[in-house]
This record gives sequence, C-alpha cells and structure tokens, in this order.
Amino acid sequence: MTGLDVIEVPTGAAARAVFTTRGGGVSAGGFSGLNLGNDPGDPDERIRENRARVCAELGIDPYRVCMGRQVHGAGVREVSGGEGGFLGHLRDWPEGDAMVSAVPGVALAVLGADCLPVLLWRRDIPRVAAAHAGWRGLVGGVLEAAVAALGAPGDTGAAIGPGIGPCCYPVSAEVRDAFAARFGAEVVAGDAVDLAAAARRALLAGGLRDEAVVTVGACTSCAPDRFYSYRRDGAGTGRQAGLVWAEAG
Repeated sequence: MTGLDVIEVPTGAAARAVFTTRGGGVSAGGFSGLNLGNDPGDPDERIRENRARVCAELGIDPYRVCMGRQVHGAGVREVSGGEGGFLGHLRDWPEGDAMVSAVPGVALAVLGADCLPVLLWRRDIPRVAAAHAGWRGLVGGVLEAAVAALGAPGDTGAAIGPGIGPCCYPVSAEVRDAFAARFGAEVVAGDAVDLAAAARRALLAGGLRDEAVVTVGACTSCAPDRFYSYRRDGAGTGRQAGLVWAEAG
C-alpha cells in the first residue's frame, strides 16, 4: 500500500467508490502532490507514476481504468474495457463527461479541480457510472443522463465528491439565473451557486432516493493542502479524481 490520502464512500453494494486528493504523489510546483490530470505542464512520467500509485493503493488494474475527454457536456459513453489503460492514454480518450459500465473490475475515472466528480452504482447488479459535473454539465443534464443510462434509479446509490463550494464560487447573474431556473432558487447563495446542492437535486430528479445520495461536502478551494482548485490557483494546477468500479467475483 502506498498510503495515499483517499476518501472512500461506503456503497452497500459489490462496488467501490473512491475520491482522491492531492495527498501523496510525485508531482511538483503548482501540481505538487498526486496530480492525476493530463496538463502538459506536469511531466508525463510523473502523471503516470501518480496514477500507478492510485491503482496500487486501490488494488485495481491500471489497464482496466477508463476515462473520457471531458468537454463540460452531457454525453454518456458505455465502456467495457480499458481502452488503452490509465497509464497509456493521457490525452486521447473518446469524448464524454459521463461513462457507464457493466463489466466487473473495469474502473471509471473522472477528473476535477472544482467541478464535481459524481459516482453512481447499482445495488442489484454489477453496473456503475461516473460523471464530471461542472456548472455547464449540471445545467445540461449530465447527471440525469448518467442515471438514465445506468437504469433502475430506485436501486442506485450515488456519491457527490469534493468540489468548489458556494463559499468560493461567485458566478455571473446569467449562471445564477440558469441554476435557479433548473434547480430552484435554493441552490443560489448570494452571488454564488451551490454545485453540490444542484447535483443532489439533479440525482433526485432522475429518480434516486434522498437517502441513497452521499455528499462528501469538502470545498476544493478552501483546502489548498488537500485539493487542487482551478478557481483558486489558475490553469497550472493538478486534478484529483473520482473512481468507481463493480467488484469482480
């Protein structure tokens, strides 16, 4: 075991859901720690070493970890294999902000540095989903699309991972109005929006039960020693991840 700082959410199913932090890893400078992103400012060999450490910590096969090229959209992609693996492809993944898989042992990974990583799992069958949910994706319906692709929302659990909180996320009036219209005025706090609250409402609108949704509740911008944050640090920062997989056998 590598002793990395990770946050695991109990699923009550034959599935695991884990969020990484920047704790551990070999990256330096603005990427210092466990950067799992693909910014060319961080040498590729360091990114691959960080990803290898995560896989060793979690006991997953790096060649069976799938990602997507995140474009702040609402597309969902069904995956069945590693598609080149976590350590191979750094930048050439197929486009898609959400993925779903029914193959035990295949892990789905989404990246974030303020945007929310949201992980979902079925409790009745080995089927999981992961979504990258920033404000555009939330308004665009990425979580509802992921729930629909997973199927059986009444038998689905979800975890909303670390992301920027309303304490640190002032946005334009246009964005606030879009959130209020989509999710209700309660997700707007002064000049900011509450991404996690909006994500919960989206999951419930998709059919999940309130008690089936866990929110980690950590603000990435407020915790520079533990999380990367684009809003706080700018483009030259790293990415943490959410990973979910159905356990084999």
